[in-house]
Formats: sequence, structure tokens, C-alpha cells
Amino acid sequence: MARVAGKIAKKTKRRGAAIAGAKPRKAAPRGVPTRPPRAVALRAPRVLAGLEKLYPEADCALAHGSALELLIATILSAQSTDANVNRVTPGLFARYPDAKALSGASPADMERVIHSTGFFRQKTKSVLGACRRIVEAYGGKVPDTMEDLLTLPGVARKTDNVIMGKWFEKNEGVVVDTHVGRLAHRLGLTWTSRNEKDAVRIEADLMQVIPRESWTFFGHAMISHGRQVCTAKRPDCERCLLARDCPSAFTFPHNKRAARAGRKPAPARRQG
Repeated sequence: MARVAGKIAKKTKRRGAAIAGAKPRKAAPRGVPTRPPRAVALRAPRVLAGLEKLYPEADCALAHGSALELLIATILSAQSTDANVNRVTPGLFARYPDAKALSGASPADMERVIHSTGFFRQKTKSVLGACRRIVEAYGGKVPDTMEDLLTLPGVARKTDNVIMGKWFEKNEGVVVDTHVGRLAHRLGLTWTSRNEKDAVRIEADLMQVIPRESWTFFGHAMISHGRQVCTAKRPDCERCLLARDCPSAFTFPHNKRAARAGRKPAPARRQG
């Protein structure tokens, strides 16, 4: 009976979390500690300090003038570049200036306007659904809590973290996109995630080793570093000021080829 009661309690707790819009944290893989290993706890502050020196003004690259514009731009940025989204949104917001106008937009017209951002049909459904929900449930204003944002169609935790951190200046989590996921693994800042796409566990790990007041900055700075230096295919370890604290530094194929050719790594130097 006690075992059955325990199972019922666990199911009730999960249902409650789902109703509140919160995603329960994924359990760490078996045998992996949930607390940060000592090496990670020591490395994380040094990485953060390096990012603060390299990108003191790190910020969201999506052009926006309101919470709604940032929300829509973030939805459109999935599988697209910020530069491409910034070319599309001025025309979109001139045509549909608020949530009410967007909620009544023709799907065909929306698809045409945002076509170049990719996955335009799904993004159209997300934008229209989110704006309808904003109009019907929140009086046309983007809600300012994580729980309410998660009720918007097409909006997940990454988008929520962007809105909460950038617009509402509330550190509720760390933005984990492809750049942050990749760098978290290369820099050895995650220990429970299975791979660089395991965003839920990566974020949970980062939230343990990065001070809360730095969560928003850290996400933007990691994205900047991923774009400028630690790229996906050919990370520039020679130019990276974080190399001394990076377990992956100089371990990539092009580094090994250079070593075989007898070329020594150049000393790291400041970006720019």
C-alpha cells in the first residue's frame, strides 16, 4: 500500500508541475553526480570572468522595441540567423504592429512575410497562436512570468529565458541555444547532460555553477563567443582567451594537423 501511495503522490506532483507550465528537471544519467564536480566548480568562475573581459557589452542580437517584438523575433530565430530575422521583422511589425493585429493575420500572408526564416508554416502557427493567447488571456500584453509565458503556443523555455532576462530583467534561467550547448560541453561546464543538444540538463548544470545575477549575461556572452571564436566546425583555439581553462582546447582535427606539420599554437590574444 505504501508503494502504491508513493506512486500516486509522484504522479500528482508531475501533473501539478505540468499544470503550472513548469518542466520538471530531467534526472541525471545513472551514476552521474547531480552536484558539480570540483573541477567544474573551480573552472566556471574563471570562464565567466574571461567572458566578462571579452564581451562586457554582450547582449541580445535580435532587434526589438517591445516585449512582443522580442517574443516574435525569438520564435522566428529558430533554425535561422539573427541577421536574417532582423531583415524580416521590420516589415512584419510595420504590417502587424501589435498582438491583436498579428492574431488576426492571414496565415498565407504571414508565411509569405517570414518565409526566408525557414520552417515558416510551423512558425506561422506559433506566432498566430501565441498572439491569440496574449490577446485572449493577457489583454494584449506579453506576460511577465515564466509560468504564463509557457502557456503560449510555440514558446518553450529558451524563448522564455530570452524574454524574461532581456526585456523583464529577471534571471529565471540560462538561454541554451546551439552555441551555448556546444560551448558548455567543450568548456566542461556540464556533467549530467548526454550531449550538446540536451538543453534541459545543460541549463540545470549551468544554473548551479554560474551566479544567478549573471545568467542572462552568460547566455549572451557564450553565444557571442560561439559565433566569433569557438565555431562549430573550426574553433579558433589559438585566438581564444578561454583556451587555458578549456579541456577541449587544441584537440580538434585542424589542431592535430597543424601539430603534425610542426606548427606550434600561437599564444592566445584578445579578440578584436
